[in-house]
Amino acid sequence: MPVALLALAVGAFGIGTTEFVMMGLLPDVADDLNISLPEAGHLVSAYALGVVVGAPLLAAVTARMARRKVLIGLMALFVAGNALSAFAPDYHWLLAARFLSGLPHGAFFGVGAVVATTMVAPERKARSVSMMFLGLTVANIAGVPVATLMGQQMGWRATFLGVSAIGLVAIAALARLIPHDDAHAPRAGVRGELAALRSLPVWLALGTTVAGFGALFAAYSYVTPMLTDAAGFADSSVTVLLALFGVGATAGNLLGGRLADHSLRGTLFGGLTALVAVLALFPLLMSAEWSAGLAVVLLGMAAFVTGSPLQLMVMEKASAAPALASSANQAAFNLANAGGAWIGGVALAAGFGVTSPAIAGAALAVLGLVVAATAAVVDRRRVAPRGRLVATHVPGVSEPVRS
Repeated sequence: MPVALLALAVGAFGIGTTEFVMMGLLPDVADDLNISLPEAGHLVSAYALGVVVGAPLLAAVTARMARRKVLIGLMALFVAGNALSAFAPDYHWLLAARFLSGLPHGAFFGVGAVVATTMVAPERKARSVSMMFLGLTVANIAGVPVATLMGQQMGWRATFLGVSAIGLVAIAALARLIPHDDAHAPRAGVRGELAALRSLPVWLALGTTVAGFGALFAAYSYVTPMLTDAAGFADSSVTVLLALFGVGATAGNLLGGRLADHSLRGTLFGGLTALVAVLALFPLLMSAEWSAGLAVVLLGMAAFVTGSPLQLMVMEKASAAPALASSANQAAFNLANAGGAWIGGVALAAGFGVTSPAIAGAALAVLGLVVAATAAVVDRRRVAPRGRLVATHVPGVSEPVRS
C-alpha cells in the first residue's frame, strides 16, 4: 500500500472525530449556550445535512479540477468549519458552523476513494479504499474518546480547535504525499458526472448502502440503553464498550477490503448476511454482559465488512465518472444514519422492548440483501453474451459468423 494513503487516512480520522464527538458533548454544549438538549441535538442533524448537501454538490463543481487540489481544498473547508465552531458566539452561529463542517465530508471520501484506487494495482483497489476508511474507524477507538475527554476537561470549544489542528496536519500530509494529477488525464466534467447518476446499477448500489448501513444505525443509535437496561452494564462502562465497537469496525473494514479484492459481490453478500444474523441475535446476546460485549464487536465488524465493497461497487458502476457517484455514496451513508435511527426509534416508541431496534435493523439488512440481489440480476441481464453465433450471411462464407 502506498504511503500516500496515510494522508487520506489522517483526513478521514479528523472527519470521523468531528462527526461523532458531538454526541458526547451535547450536555456540555447545551449548558454553555443555555439551550435544551433536543436543541443541541440539532447540531448533529446540521452536520449530517451538510454532508448530504455537500457530497454531490462539491463533487460536481470540482469535477474538472485536479483531484489533489480538490482534496486539499476540501480539508481547508473542514478546518474552517471546525475553527468557526470553536469560536461560535451563540447557538445559531454554531449550527451554521456545523453545517459548514459537514459540507466537505462526503466529497472528501468520494474523491479520496477515486484517488486511492488510482495509486494501486487493480487487484488491490478495495484494500486501498479500506486503508482510507481506516482513519474513520480508528477515530471511534481513539479520536472520539480523547476529543470527548478534552471537551469535558477543557471545554467543548477546545475539542473543535483540536480537530482543526488534525485538519491542518492532514493538509500538510496531502500536499506532501498525494502525487500530482496527470495534466492530460480526461475529466468527465459536470455533465459526465451527472450522466453517471442516471444509471440504474448506480442507484441500486446506493440503495444497498442506505439499507445496509440503515440496519447498523437502527441498532447502534440505541445501543447505550440496550447495554445498560438489558445487559446490566453501568453507565460508566458504556464508553469502553463503544470503543469495542470501533475495534470491531476497524477489523471488519480491513477484512472487507482484503476479501473484496478477491470477490466484491461475495464479500458484500457475506457481510450483509452476517449483519442480519448478528442483529437477529441481539436480544439473546444482550442477556449477559460477556455476550453483550461480543455483540457490540460483531456489530461493528459485520457492518464495516461491507464498507469498502459498497464504495468500490458504486465507483465501478459509474466508471466513466466515478467522483460524483462515490461522493453520493457518502450522502447515502448519512441518510442511512438518519433513517436507521428513526426506524429504530419507531420500534422503541411502539413498545416492542429495548432491544427492538436491533430487530428493525435486521429487517433493514434483509432489505439490503434484496436490493443487492436485484442489482446482481440487473448486472447479469445488462452483460451481452459473448461468442454467440449469429445468422449473418457474408458473401463467400457458407457458415454464420461469430459476433
